[in-house]
Amino acid sequence: MSEELNAETPEEAAEPIKQRKNGLYPGVSDELADSMKSGWADTELHGLEPIAQAGHTARRREALSDRFPGRRLVIPAGNLKTRSNDTEYAFRASTEYAYLTGDQTQDGVLVLEPADDGHLATIYLLPRSDRGNGEFWLDGQGELWVGRRHSLTEAEQLLGIPAKDVRELPAALTRATGPVLNVRGHDAGIEAALSDKTTAEGDEELRTYLSEARAVKDDFEIGELQKAVDATVHGFEDVVKVLDKAEATSERYIEGTFFLRARVEGNDIGYGSICAAGPHATTLHWVRNDGDVRSGDLLLLDAGVETHTLYTADVTRTLPINGRFTDLQRKIYDAVYESQEAGIAAVRPGAKYRDFHDASQHVLAEKLVEWGLVEGPVERVLELGLQRRWTLHGTGHMLGMDVHDCAAARREAYADGTLEPGMCLTVEPGLYFQADDLTVPEEYRGIGVRIEDDIVVTEDGNRNLSAGLPRRSEDIEAWMAATKQA
Repeated sequence: MSEELNAETPEEAAEPIKQRKNGLYPGVSDELADSMKSGWADTELHGLEPIAQAGHTARRREALSDRFPGRRLVIPAGNLKTRSNDTEYAFRASTEYAYLTGDQTQDGVLVLEPADDGHLATIYLLPRSDRGNGEFWLDGQGELWVGRRHSLTEAEQLLGIPAKDVRELPAALTRATGPVLNVRGHDAGIEAALSDKTTAEGDEELRTYLSEARAVKDDFEIGELQKAVDATVHGFEDVVKVLDKAEATSERYIEGTFFLRARVEGNDIGYGSICAAGPHATTLHWVRNDGDVRSGDLLLLDAGVETHTLYTADVTRTLPINGRFTDLQRKIYDAVYESQEAGIAAVRPGAKYRDFHDASQHVLAEKLVEWGLVEGPVERVLELGLQRRWTLHGTGHMLGMDVHDCAAARREAYADGTLEPGMCLTVEPGLYFQADDLTVPEEYRGIGVRIEDDIVVTEDGNRNLSAGLPRRSEDIEAWMAATKQA
């Protein structure tokens, strides 16, 4: 990676470019400065079509306006975060901001100003880099360094929202009067400008609303989730084709293989891929992915592609690394499959959100009693939660722009709520027998199985978005054999 031109002291770096002599860094000649100011072609883009979700984001902003009349609403995209020294993590806009605008650029802020009959929306963005003051080529975030960004006029055409220079916003917010709500945790500068104008309770009310608003997906969102799942299916196929190479290296080969598909067909992975081979499959969020991949063990692959519009899949399959389940592996896998079938069957409009979890857990408790691992009857096991030693986690969660979507929703609107058409959730039961669990027979120890699919609630039941990946044990074996030969 190249260093910025004319390395300087921290004190010099802190000084805004426009305040420096001639607007330039020390050591830059007037001749070079004059050369860099001119001779550039006009690259303004004209006649741009609105982004695909522009109509949907407009309706979302209208609903938001109706919910909070008379209050100024501030929703930031967020800023770059330092990874180490002078390098940053790849930027990902806040979910609330992207949901309401469709924009994904750093430092952006959506502001809804109260008006007579609702709100006037303005999106505040960084404009094109100034070529006259040296920002274009001397600033580390100038366009010569990080690439072209849209002009404010272009942004207005694409997003359908009036756009202004975000550098003017903090001062404007400082002068603002009246009640203000802000989505916290994304932009420290905006929060500082609003420090005496917002309350934690009010800001949490806004965050909660935006979380609950995402529970029911529109047609565009369901289409994006299907794209994410379809790309994820391709990623799982990619992994099966290279399991022999993973055996010669480590779980990282699996991680890298899936990541390649995520970057080719989408924006990124939606969360850290879990590529858990052998006993690592009993660790719920195994993302180190540095262990051995051995023939005869199982691979628990929990991964999802994030689309360019930031919707993510979340799919898990547990695969025999050599293509064939052992008798014990099959018994445990088939129990989890039966549990998942019961859970998926419970997903329908009007059902309680908890129903699919309860249905799945009932099957797993039955199996544990049948195998002699816990003393029945089953209702006693469920009442005392004894099955949780091996089932460990809830059977699913909402899915959308966040892998654990709607996380700030109230309990009565989520876990204690009712399913509606358009909701998308995962159904993902599992059984996990830790390698050091002395309460189970030795042959069980180190086996972990999870099966996870992405389910959308329909008017008459549900649809499995990830049905393109087989789930039955015999179908898994046949699919793996055919995929390796393809």
